[in-house]
Amino acid sequence: MRNPTETIGNLIDKQSVSFISSVDEDGFPNTKAMLAPCKREGIKILYWHTNSPSMRVKQYRNNPKACVYFCDKRFFRGVMLKGSMEIVEDKKIKHALWKDDYTMYYKDGADGDDYTVIKFTAENGRYYSNFHSEDFKVE
Repeated sequence: MRNPTETIGNLIDKQSVSFISSVDEDGFPNTKAMLAPCKREGIKILYWHTNSPSMRVKQYRNNPKACVYFCDKRFFRGVMLKGSMEIVEDKKIKHALWKDDYTMYYKDGADGDDYTVIKFTAENGRYYSNFHSEDFKVE
């Protein structure tokens, strides 16, 4: 892979579903399907929105280790990114990511108690394509 940021970024942008994983209190991985990230900065930083009382938010507060996965089932390729997930408390960031369509999930809007933004910071990854896997560092 000549340019991981471009190759992986294109794969991420074309997916409507993503998978995020957290670690539970017993040390087991927990994976959940989510919508695509609401924002990405290269492949280093990804943001999602979720409900504040969700199990995932609690798990990330207890253990920030995380993994995200994107799969292009049409071409049977995918990427796993490993890193950490943080709960965004900054109202400025939460407002910047807010879209009016989100009211279907969060009735009280961007300032409501139910709206939470989570921020993933990737450290490294593994890309699979054409029956070949390749590890890479995220810069």
